[in-house]
Amino acid sequence: MNIDRRLTELIKPHRAPFFQSLLAGTLSSFMLVGQAALLSRIIDGAFVKKSAPGALSAPLLFFALFSLLRMLFSWLAQNRAKEGTVRIKQELFTRLCAGTGSLGPQFAGSVRSGSLSTTLTKGVEALDQYFSQYMPQLYFALATPLLILAAVMTADPVSALTLLLSAPLIPLFMVLIGKSAGAMTDRQWNTMSRMSGYFLDMLQGLTTLKLFARSREQRRAIEEAGESFRHATMQVLKIAFLSSLALELTGTIGMAVIAVGIGMRLLEGQLAFQAALFVLLLTPDFYLPLRQLGLKFHAGKEGVSASKEIFALLDRVSGLPPSGSNELPEQLLRNHDIVFDKVSYTYPGAAAPALKQLTCTFPAGRTTAITGPSGAGKSTMASLLLRFMEPSEGSVKIAGNPIDTLSGNSWLQHLSWVPQQPFLFNGSIRENLRLAKPGAGEDELNEAISMAGLGDLVQGMPEGLDTKIGEQGTRLSGGEAQRIALARAFLKNAPVLVLDEPTSNTDPLLERSLRAAMKTLMRGRTVIIIAHRQETVRDADSIIVLQNGSIAQSGSHVELAGAKGYYAALHRQLPEDAA
Repeated sequence: MNIDRRLTELIKPHRAPFFQSLLAGTLSSFMLVGQAALLSRIIDGAFVKKSAPGALSAPLLFFALFSLLRMLFSWLAQNRAKEGTVRIKQELFTRLCAGTGSLGPQFAGSVRSGSLSTTLTKGVEALDQYFSQYMPQLYFALATPLLILAAVMTADPVSALTLLLSAPLIPLFMVLIGKSAGAMTDRQWNTMSRMSGYFLDMLQGLTTLKLFARSREQRRAIEEAGESFRHATMQVLKIAFLSSLALELTGTIGMAVIAVGIGMRLLEGQLAFQAALFVLLLTPDFYLPLRQLGLKFHAGKEGVSASKEIFALLDRVSGLPPSGSNELPEQLLRNHDIVFDKVSYTYPGAAAPALKQLTCTFPAGRTTAITGPSGAGKSTMASLLLRFMEPSEGSVKIAGNPIDTLSGNSWLQHLSWVPQQPFLFNGSIRENLRLAKPGAGEDELNEAISMAGLGDLVQGMPEGLDTKIGEQGTRLSGGEAQRIALARAFLKNAPVLVLDEPTSNTDPLLERSLRAAMKTLMRGRTVIIIAHRQETVRDADSIIVLQNGSIAQSGSHVELAGAKGYYAALHRQLPEDAA
């Protein structure tokens, strides 16, 4: 299905305001013809026939009425088109945000944040002119000239024939120039999208670039990207101005031919003055909708270019397997094991699967650790458990039921996740904690803070819980950010806890402190710990060692430390006091 047809389908749920816009615009065109007829009659009566002022009072009154009605209908046409466009943009933005969320972190990590944000914001806004101006103008470019042509035909068939023959030249120029304009607008949009992504990446990594003295090189790269975008924009403007010149020239020549023809026949007495004036008044408005279509074509072309990325994202969302609708009672999760049943997963574009026919059990109320070398599939297991992605083969089950038959909220509301690098928003500590439980009261917040060992930090903040922590917690240390993630888990109090490398970026002293907080958090829950460090996994009830996407070993710390393999080698590397 082509882009224009898909864009047209977006109008269907909101067709009412657009229909009202077209109706109002059509009535405005009728008022235009009526104005021309009345004005030609008034001028003919006043200056040619020397009619008495009283005889012209009725035409003058109707002319004023038609002028007011035309102004009202023109305003309504624009207003209703804007209303319909706003509805489309709101629906599209909601679908895109929901779709991006349903694609999960795996998708978010595979695209540039700047490009994605450009699609969600500027891309949606770029559709404004397409729906509010270009689409209605397609109708008016046909309806208004036909109406004027019919009116002119009754007054002067010769002029009507001239209009009919000259009108197709404008769409012809539009098609010829539009092909180049479309390609250049696509190039401009792609350049801007890449530049946005690159610029955001540079801003986020500015501290690192400064530390390694590479900021000047990136500054030059940004300047080159900006210059590339400027060049692409100027190319689009060049085509737009050329198109405008061609359309204006065609319309001007057409009006000149009609004016000369009318003047010649008027002098020879072949045409009445009122009819000649009526045709001359309508001729500019005959070409105007066609010229406006050419101009609005360029304004709407940016929306067409942006929509390609929008529909690509929506298509990716529609390709997701349907989500289940069953609800999961919390007690069922507390009393039943979580089972990976012959689960395989292959990342898009990867040559080999990350997990291969993996079968294992996470006992309810017990702690299970997953360890192994980098790339063994540990984080893949966590992502499948959290439903950030779905297995290529097999299924993850609870009480014999695959979790993909459960609604997303029903499953995730019973899980707490403490990742290696918790994401913190540019808000207060209170706001970041309430992400886990939006309705949490002060007592619950204070208890979670105390259990995570954040009491001293919060008390030392100038505004306590209302202190802003900066984007991604820039005002906090790595350990403080981890503690906020633990406080979220305490606050949520979910029966299943997933800890993904929770202490990998901390020093030994801080790690021991965090492990003490985690032990409190893990009591009475089904816990899955993913870690490289043996100090983090050694106290687990059972340990799974992954290698190359398969289970190489499993058992307790004592059993694995006394056997040959990856875990025993890791155990021998520990200092004696840690072992």
